[in-house]
Amino acid sequence: MIGEIKMHDVVALLQDVRTKHFESGRPLLLRRGQIGTVVMTYPDGAREVEFADRDGRAFAILPLRPDQLMVLHDTPDFAAA
Repeated sequence: MIGEIKMHDVVALLQDVRTKHFESGRPLLLRRGQIGTVVMTYPDGAREVEFADRDGRAFAILPLRPDQLMVLHDTPDFAAA
C-alpha cells in the first residue's frame, strides 16, 4: 500500500500513461516521473490529477489509480528515537 493520497497532494507518475491534451485533444504520453496535483477524489479510490506546464496551464487532467502515483514530500517526518 502506497498510503493515502489526498486532495492537493503533489504526485508523480509511477508509469507512462497515454492520454490526450486537455484542450486540443492531441495524443500525449505522460512519462514516469511526470508531476501533477490531485484535484478530485472518487468513491472508487481513483484520483483526478491535473498536469500543468511551468506557466500553470493545464495540459492534461485524468483519473488515475493510487497504484499509478507516488506522493511527493518537501519536508521530512520526525522519527521516534
